[in-house]
Amino acid sequence: MLIKADQLFAQLEQGVKPLYAVYGDAPLLVLEAADAIRAAARARGYTEREVLTVLPGFDWGQLAAATRHISLFGGQKLVDLRIPSGKPGKEGSAALIDYCQRASLDNILLITLPQLDWKEEKAAWFTALAQAGTVVRLDAPPLAELPGWIAGRLRRQHQQADAEGLRFMAERVEGNLLAAHQEIQKLGLLYPPGPLSLAQIRAAVLNVARYDVEDLREALLAGDLARLDRTLAGLEQEGEAPVLVLWAMTEEIRALALAKAGLARGQAQDQVFKELRIWGGRQALMRRALQRVSGASLKAALAEAAQLDRCIKGLLPGAVWEGLLRLGMRLVAPR
Repeated sequence: MLIKADQLFAQLEQGVKPLYAVYGDAPLLVLEAADAIRAAARARGYTEREVLTVLPGFDWGQLAAATRHISLFGGQKLVDLRIPSGKPGKEGSAALIDYCQRASLDNILLITLPQLDWKEEKAAWFTALAQAGTVVRLDAPPLAELPGWIAGRLRRQHQQADAEGLRFMAERVEGNLLAAHQEIQKLGLLYPPGPLSLAQIRAAVLNVARYDVEDLREALLAGDLARLDRTLAGLEQEGEAPVLVLWAMTEEIRALALAKAGLARGQAQDQVFKELRIWGGRQALMRRALQRVSGASLKAALAEAAQLDRCIKGLLPGAVWEGLLRLGMRLVAPR
């Protein structure tokens, strides 16, 4: 059964299951979920714990031995299986499927994984885990949901902040959930329970945001000028290669131009998105961008991107990062 984090904590209050798997792109959330499972197991008599880490050369026979072994102290046992690569391999897949067929509350198996791609999520071993046990996916909240996530963490330490304060924090810790957790804890140490003012938050919270080109793509399509400026500045400070940034921006410009052309030919928007492989939440962002920009502005943006490419290669003079910002503004704030 695939569930969300809040469902896991509610489930653990009712009892424990023989099999858990936690994974996702947020190591902090994965660690917290695993800690909660371990604590719930201890509270219900699983006092012995055995840790197995799957590294190159790992003997999967250890899993069978650990889960069949009766505790020396007469108690029940939790087997903590960690797969840092997220790929158990052929032998590991067979071992996991075998365990799923014989899982029982004699022992609890907790499997910790990193972020998985769609191929691994559809693999036979992962499907077996989801059918036989409880699988929890833990991804970092996107920027739009980050203020709410921060507010929930503040409530745990009996503090509150208004929308402006939450937004300020979210912008400073975007893309760095562990740092966000540390900044929230710092607020709990610095200030007493109760409301936090924006001045208090500004004085305490550092700028620990981390950015990548996916943040840039989202800012472009959403038309968020402040985030575009902030993301480009962050990428420059972190030493990101301008050619990679330009590639990401150009990909979005081309996708918009192709979508505009398809719509101009009378194609339905859903058909255009299908042909361009635009799925999920990106469709809503693309719709907003298509309403905002014209075909002429996209054509001019592609020409400007070509000039920037020559600038990056040293064939033309110019300030590359300023040029990238101007290029982004063609999509975010078209004239």
